[in-house]
Amino acid sequence: MNNVSQVNLILSQLRHFEELPDEIQQAVAAAATHRHFDAGQVIYVEGEPAESIYILESGWVKATRMTREGREQAMMFLRPVEVFGDIAVFTGTTYPGTVVALEDVDVWVIPAQTVLDLIQRQPAFATAVIRHLGERVLHYISLVEDLSLRSVESRLAHTLLLHAELRDGKLIVPRRDWTTFDEMAVRLGTVRDVLSRALKTLEAENLLRVEKHAIVLLDPKGLEQHGSL
Repeated sequence: MNNVSQVNLILSQLRHFEELPDEIQQAVAAAATHRHFDAGQVIYVEGEPAESIYILESGWVKATRMTREGREQAMMFLRPVEVFGDIAVFTGTTYPGTVVALEDVDVWVIPAQTVLDLIQRQPAFATAVIRHLGERVLHYISLVEDLSLRSVESRLAHTLLLHAELRDGKLIVPRRDWTTFDEMAVRLGTVRDVLSRALKTLEAENLLRVEKHAIVLLDPKGLEQHGSL
C-alpha cells in the first residue's frame, strides 16, 4: 500500500473526516509524511512553533503542561486514530503542551499551511475541522469539571468507567506497560500517594480489584455513584 492510500485509509477511520470528498482526502494524503517515534520520545515541546498537524496512526501519546516546580498536568491521552497539534495551528500560536510517545508511535505529519489552505478553499473540510474542534472543547470542559468539582476518588471512578472493557465476562481496565501509578496520577491531576490511597479506599469498599495487568471493576454501579457529581 502506498503512502497516499495508507493516509486515505486512516482518514476513513477519523471521526468527522471519514466522509470527506476524495479530492480533499487526496490533497491531505499527498502532503503527509510518515514519522516513527520510540516510546518515551518527545514529539514536540510546549512553546515550540506550530508548523505541523499530526494524525496518530498507532500507539498512545500524552499531552501535558509542566509547572515551574516540575509537576505535570495531563491535557489528554490519545490513542489511534486521532489528530493533535491542530489547535495551535488554527489559533496561530505555539504548541500549548508537550506531547510524548508513551509507546512506539507512528504518525502522519501534515504541514500547517496545507491544512490552512484547504480550510479556505474547501467548506466540507472546514466543517469537519470545526466539528473536531468542538469535541476537543467539550473534552476540556470535562477536564475542568473533573479537576474543579470532583475529588480524586470521584475522578478515579469516573475515569475507570470511561475506559472499561468487557473481557471474559469481567469489566476491566487493562494496564498497558506505561500505565504506572505515576502516569495514572498525572492523568488524574494528582500525585502517586494520593492516587494509591484512593485505589485502596475503593478496593476496601469492594468496588474494584487491582491486579498486575488490569483493574477489575467489581461494582460498576457503586463506582458510578462515586464518579457522579
